[in-house]
Amino acid sequence: MLPEIIVPPPGSRSLALAAKLRAYEARGVTLIDPEFPIFWERAEGANVWDADGNRYLDFTGAFAVANLGHTAPAVRDAAIAQAGILLHAMGDVHPAALKADLCEALSRITFERWGLGAGKTFLANSGSEAVEAALKTALLHSGKPGVISFTGGYHGLGYGALEAVGIDYFRAPFRAQSARFGVQLPYPHCYRCPFECRDGFRLEGSPFPNCSTPCLEKLRSQIAATIEQREIGCILVEPIQGRGGEITPPRDFLRILREICDEYKVLLILDEIYTGFHRTGKFFACEHFGVFPDIICLGKALTGGFPLAACVGRSDIMDAWPASSGEALHTSTMLGNPAGCAMALASIREHEKDTTAAAARRTGRTLRLALEALSSPHIGQVRGVGSMLGVELIKTDGSPFPQLSVAIMYQGLKDGLILLGGGPAGNVLSFSPPFVVSEDEIGYLREKLQEYLTSLPGSIS
Repeated sequence: MLPEIIVPPPGSRSLALAAKLRAYEARGVTLIDPEFPIFWERAEGANVWDADGNRYLDFTGAFAVANLGHTAPAVRDAAIAQAGILLHAMGDVHPAALKADLCEALSRITFERWGLGAGKTFLANSGSEAVEAALKTALLHSGKPGVISFTGGYHGLGYGALEAVGIDYFRAPFRAQSARFGVQLPYPHCYRCPFECRDGFRLEGSPFPNCSTPCLEKLRSQIAATIEQREIGCILVEPIQGRGGEITPPRDFLRILREICDEYKVLLILDEIYTGFHRTGKFFACEHFGVFPDIICLGKALTGGFPLAACVGRSDIMDAWPASSGEALHTSTMLGNPAGCAMALASIREHEKDTTAAAARRTGRTLRLALEALSSPHIGQVRGVGSMLGVELIKTDGSPFPQLSVAIMYQGLKDGLILLGGGPAGNVLSFSPPFVVSEDEIGYLREKLQEYLTSLPGSIS
């Protein structure tokens, strides 16, 4: 059985690091108070050790990055080997050979795998950059600047990507500099339906709600009206929302988007930065729906820990870009970094193994059963797919209860659990653990969460 984990208050080294960060990091990034944050020193599997030697269980996967586990041996070894050979190349002039290998691999696991021909790739340093490459591609392909995105969506915080983000907290301070090319429409959310319909029901054995036809038809009409009124070049969407609170849309949502895009000659861009690489139990979340994009954005678990992302599109669409004349039209200094490419290739090889998909599904089933076994009037809904799960916390009147989410995160740290809150209101406990987390570790999580749900609500004013 898993030994009990007891973490003391932050030690001297953590307190010193917090003071240093407060002095030298720009405000608006890291929350610092007497009990937060912990400073990571090392990590392995589902375990993290902080600067004072305390051990934690990570149920966030470090923002859904460590799908294969922290310091996954194959990825770690690839990074070490590459660091001893070549750390940097001239990505858009004289690239590393690994850049070509990675672009080929990304075509193989996406459009070729779906039977749609070859794909072509823009490599990037972050998910936000990958999204912005996709938006640029849509404009060049269609000549139309408009973008439809959805409430609750999260696509990164660069100015291009920010225009498509559906969480107002991130957009409001910068609205005066907004390009205003985006249109936000409701993301179908059956627990808090934007069309005020009854809750969608789940088919037996399926995590996807079977939403009523009127809801999706209303959304179809809104999308069609927007396309007819504005110059829309693409629809950008997460097939399952991550930062928005693990929102699983109705089964027919992506199918309707695909139909609309085909009818109006609009590109469908799927942001699978969070959901990709078996996070939902399949290689990519769109495969649950049998719907495939024109462009897909990837990141996070692509490398398992190195800042590298990708925008991959069908070749005929990506060829809307003019051939380079010697001055790249879209590039960056670190484009196709050799260490990142080596790690991504190692990660892809691991994800192409049947054992990885099986581990993702097994972890998801065990975690879901543990979360569904919790008993509390403050649990509104347990939802999600695969190893991407959320628990929505509510007050007795059904309204969001973000204070409880925060209290659980703080108490969790004291008991050696790294937890994360999500959703626009901050009232969703989000779970995206490494696939190597054990049943005993999940059992420890369930035990502690039940304690928190029983003891903490009464102490929150």
